[in-house]
Amino acid sequence: MTAQVPATEPSSPGTEIAKADRPNIAILQGFIGSLLILFGSFGVGWLSLASANLRSNPLIIWMRFDQPIGAVAAVLMLATGGMLLVRSWLRLGQRMKGCWGPESRPVVLSAVIAWSAPMCIALPLFSRDVFAYIAQGLVMVSGLNPYKDGYSQISNYLQLGADDLWAQSPTPYGPVFLWIEELVVRITGGQPEFSILLFRLIALLGVALCVYYVPKLAELHGINPNRALWLTAANPLFLVNFIAAVHNDALMIGLALAGLYLAATNRALAGILLVTLSIGIKPITIIFLPFIGLLWAGKNASWRRKFVYWFMTAAISLGLLWIMGLINGFGFGWVGALSTPGSVWIWYAPVGFAGMLVATLGNALGLPGWTLADIVHTIGRVASVGIVLWQMFVGQHSRMIRRLALAFAAIVMLAPMIQSWYVVWLIPLFAVTGLRDDWQAKTLYLFVSFFMVYAISDQLDIWPYFEFSLSAARQIAAVIALGFALYLIFLDPKTKVLFRKKLTEPAPGELRTH
Repeated sequence: MTAQVPATEPSSPGTEIAKADRPNIAILQGFIGSLLILFGSFGVGWLSLASANLRSNPLIIWMRFDQPIGAVAAVLMLATGGMLLVRSWLRLGQRMKGCWGPESRPVVLSAVIAWSAPMCIALPLFSRDVFAYIAQGLVMVSGLNPYKDGYSQISNYLQLGADDLWAQSPTPYGPVFLWIEELVVRITGGQPEFSILLFRLIALLGVALCVYYVPKLAELHGINPNRALWLTAANPLFLVNFIAAVHNDALMIGLALAGLYLAATNRALAGILLVTLSIGIKPITIIFLPFIGLLWAGKNASWRRKFVYWFMTAAISLGLLWIMGLINGFGFGWVGALSTPGSVWIWYAPVGFAGMLVATLGNALGLPGWTLADIVHTIGRVASVGIVLWQMFVGQHSRMIRRLALAFAAIVMLAPMIQSWYVVWLIPLFAVTGLRDDWQAKTLYLFVSFFMVYAISDQLDIWPYFEFSLSAARQIAAVIALGFALYLIFLDPKTKVLFRKKLTEPAPGELRTH
C-alpha cells in the first residue's frame, strides 16, 4: 500500500493540548473506575478453589465468604466502575476537542496505562477462560492430546476454576498457544495465582503490539493515528476483555495487526510469519491470509498474479503450521476442534436471535424447531463466506484493509454466537481505516455500552451458600449498569450528544474517502 500523509495541520508544541479541555480529568475518572473494578473483583471475580493464599486474605474473606453485604458491595463497585470507565473514555474523546495532533499521543497512552494498571492485579473478570488455559497446560504437561482429551482428564480439574461446560471438549486453540499454556504451567506448576499473572503478562504483550501498530496502520490510510489509538486501546471493552478477562485474543490480534502492517509495507514474508503465529493462537485470523496475499501481489496485479500469490501465501502459512504440528505431534488436530465454540448461540446475535424465533415458531407448529434453527445458522455462515469472497475479489487495492475489516465483520456478526471480545477483534481494523464521527462512531459507542452492561451482569462468582444468590447479584449489576448506560445515552448533558448529534464532516485527521 502507498502511505498517505495524515490530514492534520501542523501545530507548535503544546498548542493542541492547550486547546483540549483538561483531558487529565477524564483520565483520573477512568482510573477511579478501574480501581472500583479492581476492588469489585475481590468479591465477585473468579477465584480458584486452589488459591489458598487469596482465600485466606481478610479483605477477600469479608467480600466473598463472611457476609452477603461484602458481595453486594463488590457488585456495586464492579458495575459502577465499569460504566464510569465507559463515560471516562467518551469524555476523553470529547475533551480532546478535535486536538488529535502529535501532542495528544502521550495523553492517550496515559489513559491506557492508568486505566489498565488496576486491572493487571484484579481477579479474572467477565470470563473463566484463563482457568481453562491452566487446565489445558496441565493436559499438555501430562502428555495428553488436547485436541482429543478435554481437561476433565486432569485430576481435580474443578479445583482450578475451569468451566465444567468445556471440560470434555477439545481445545479450539492453535499449536502456538498450546506451547504457551504448557510453558506457563511448567514455570508455575499449575499454581493458579502465578499462572494468571503470567497469562496476563502475555495478554499485555498483545496489548502493547496493538498500541504500537494501530497508529502505524492508521497513518497508512491518512487516518489520525492518535484518534485511532483512543478508539482502540483506550476503549474500555478492549481493556476489560484483554486485561481484566485475560483473553488470549489480545496476543492473537496484536500479532495479526503487526503482520498486516508488515505486509502493507512491502514485507510480506515477515507479515505472513506473524499472522501465522496469530493463527497458532486462535485460527480465526486465518481470514487475514487472502488479504495478505493481495497486498503481496501489489496494486494492479493481474488475476493470474493474484492467484499465484494467494497460493504462495497459503502454502507458506500452512507449511509453517504443518511444521508446528510435526513438532508437537498433534498435526492439524485444531481443525476438528474449531466447531467447539461455534456449537452454541446467543440471543443478541442477529443470526442466533433469528434461529431462536424459527425454533420457537417451528415447535409451536409441531415442526422440528431446532433443526430449522440449525438451518438458519448455516445460512448465516454461508452468507458470511459469500461476503468474504466478495471482499477478496471486488474492491480497490487502497481499501484492502477496510475490505478485510468488512470480511472479518461478516464472519463475526453473521455467527449465531457473538462474544464481546469478538467485537474487539474488529475495532482496530475499522479504526485504522477510518471511523467517521457520525453513525459509525455512534454505533461503536452503543456496542461498547451494550457489551459492558452485558459483561458486568453476566459472569459473577457468588459464594453459593449465601442467601444473596447469583441471580440477585446479576439483577443488581444489570440494573446499575443499564441505568448508568441509559443515563449516558439520554440524560448526561455531556455524553448524550454523542448518541444524538448528527455530524456530516469527517472527524479531524480523517479523509473523506474513508
